This record gives sequence, C-alpha cells and structure tokens, in this order.
Amino acid sequence: MEREKITSCRTQSTVDLEESRIKTFSKDSRSHTSYRIYDGGSVGIQYVQGKTDDEQGYARAKDNLAVGRPYKFTLETGSRHRDKTEAACSDRELMDIARQVLDYLKEHHPDFIISGSVTSERNHIAMENSLGLDYSNTDHSVSVNISFKHKDSKDIIDGWFGIGLRTFDLKKFTDMADNYLTSFCNIVGLPEELIIQAQYYEYIGKFWDALNAENLALGTSLLTGKTGEKVFADDFTLMHDVSDEETWNNTFFDGEGVVCPEDKHIYIENGVLLGGFADKRIADKYGVPHTGSANFSFTDIPGNGNVNLRIKRSDKTVSELLGGRLSVVPIRAHGGGFNDKGDYVTPVECAMLCDGEHFIGRLPEFAVKGSMFDMFGKNFIGVGSDNPVFNDKQILMKMDYSK
Repeated sequence: MEREKITSCRTQSTVDLEESRIKTFSKDSRSHTSYRIYDGGSVGIQYVQGKTDDEQGYARAKDNLAVGRPYKFTLETGSRHRDKTEAACSDRELMDIARQVLDYLKEHHPDFIISGSVTSERNHIAMENSLGLDYSNTDHSVSVNISFKHKDSKDIIDGWFGIGLRTFDLKKFTDMADNYLTSFCNIVGLPEELIIQAQYYEYIGKFWDALNAENLALGTSLLTGKTGEKVFADDFTLMHDVSDEETWNNTFFDGEGVVCPEDKHIYIENGVLLGGFADKRIADKYGVPHTGSANFSFTDIPGNGNVNLRIKRSDKTVSELLGGRLSVVPIRAHGGGFNDKGDYVTPVECAMLCDGEHFIGRLPEFAVKGSMFDMFGKNFIGVGSDNPVFNDKQILMKMDYSK
C-alpha cells in the first residue's frame, strides 16, 4: 500500500470599501487535507476540513478502500519547494493601505464615488507520498480592486480597475488610478481601426474546451482533426506555464504530482496545433501523452483541467507593437462571449481610447465581435513584453465592432 497526503491552506484578510468609506474588515482561514491509500489499482480517500491526526486520517482512508475509486497509475516522486512570498502584510498594515488608497482617491479624484476591496491573501498547497514525493508551493499578494462611479453618472457602476502585487506599491496604484480617472470625462470617438488592448484571460476561454484532449478525441472540439496543422498566427504560441516568472498563485505540480519540464507545456507553437491537455486517465483512455494537467481534488481522484494558459510574449513593448496606432481598452463589458462555432460578440458599455500606455478619453458604447481563428490568426498583433495599463500581461488584436 502507498500513502499520499495533499494539504491546502488559504488565509485571507479583506477591507471592504463602500461609497468612499471603509465598510468592514473580515478575516478567513481555511485548511483542507486529503488522505489517500492506494492498493490494488484502487484508492481510498478521506477528506478533512481543518486539521487532524495524520495516522487517523490515513486509517480512515484505508477503511474507505472498500468503496474506493479505481486508480491504476504510478505515483510520482521528487522534492521541491517554491515560496513566492516577497513581503508579509499584517492586518494593521492592510488597514493602512486601505486608508491610503481612499485618501488619495478622495483628494485627487473627488468627483468619483469609490467602492471595492483591499485584500491580503496567502496560499499554501503541499503534496507528499510514501515514495518520497515532497512538494510545496506558497504565494502571498496584496490586491486592490476598485469600482468607480462619477457623481453625475446614472449608472450604478461606471467601471473597474485593480492591481495585485506581492509587495504593495502605493505609487503603482495611484498611477493606475490617475490613468483611469483623469481622462474619464473626456469623450472621444471610436477609431476606424479597432485594436483591442486587454488582459487576455477573458479572450482565451474557448481554448479550455478546444484543447481538452478528450474533446479533441471525441470530435467535439473546434480543433479536432487539426493537430499538426497551421491554425493560428505565425507568432501565436499558447502554453501551460507555471514557471517562476509567470506564476501567480499557481502550483508547479499538478493534482497527480506531475511537473512539466521547465514548468511549461506548449499546445500551440507558432500557430501550429501540437495537441491538447490530458491527465493520466485521459491520456491512457485515448492513447495521447499526459501533459501534467490533473486538477486537485480533495474528495475524489484527479480530473483533467489544471491548465494555466499563457500566450508567449513578444520581444516588443505594447507601444512598439502598436507602432503609433491607438488602441481601445474595454473597462466594462459583459453579456456575451464565444458561441459553439468560435464566434465572439460582447457589448462594451465602457471603454477608453489609449496610446498603449495612457488613456486619452472615454468612448461611446459599442459591441465588439470577431472569431477565435481571426483573433489569434490574421488579426493577432501580439502580447507586449511590458505591463502598462493593467500591471499585467496584455494582448493586442484587431476586431470588428458595431455602434
């Protein structure tokens, strides 16, 4: 019999802001442990919230072998510990940050009503087993998320912006706030050529379905039958990436203890589809490589889908990619997305015209539309090497629009 234990602990402190005042403070700490006993191609699992005696946890997992789940795969080995923590943040310091944020916004942007939150969060997840595996991943960040409304606006909320930092920097926050709020009342017109500049997470959601190896095998993916073919732009590379440089509260190991070489696995390289993502069970079922994509499950065997999608960055900055052109940054957009054919439509209720780094003014409402194959194909411009506007990675791509 082999033994395995997975533990997770999250500690979060939050200051809630409402109508330009501090509303509440809350603190939450949760820990979860999954004890597993493997024997004869089956696993018995005992899930515990909070803390318990390890031997008692393993004993209950052994008892659960009678109703165990089939799992015929060999456990992993290896030892590695990653801690991305840069600076601790006490609850008192977090409250001070909230006050500084509010004081600055009320002094420099008095025409806006501010709500949102200031949060300090620490995440720790670890895995160990009787074959010698010993992994842990720790991260800590402070995030400020702001919703704003102009005093003359009839909308409930005009827009949002936020920043997450491992070491909080008030200057980075105030620069972001000034960028969003200073030119908000300057109304400008839509450019003839619409180049979207945005954090790319919301635009790559269709790849979760399209790159699932089971969907590819069953013929339900938009990319079925295209493995080995050039499908997207020459400079479009999409990968699972949990490297030190790009990770943000992501473990370097998956729910089966698998670690990808260099913490990366490429699915689309220079526009060519290489394959989809699969955990050990899906890989075995369909005869495809497993890619270290098993989810963490504390109550069951792992499932497929632990993927941290990243688009490879260009060696050019956002401004260099624009080459003097202007971009459009959606601030408030919802009510749309991708359909089954990969077509994308979303109403944009609030957006800003931008030179790549600084906002010029606010745009009228419009609907943005495109196709997954065009957005990441002929209309793909790139992901900048720098992090303006959002303090995070951002994509540039041409899209169509209707007023």
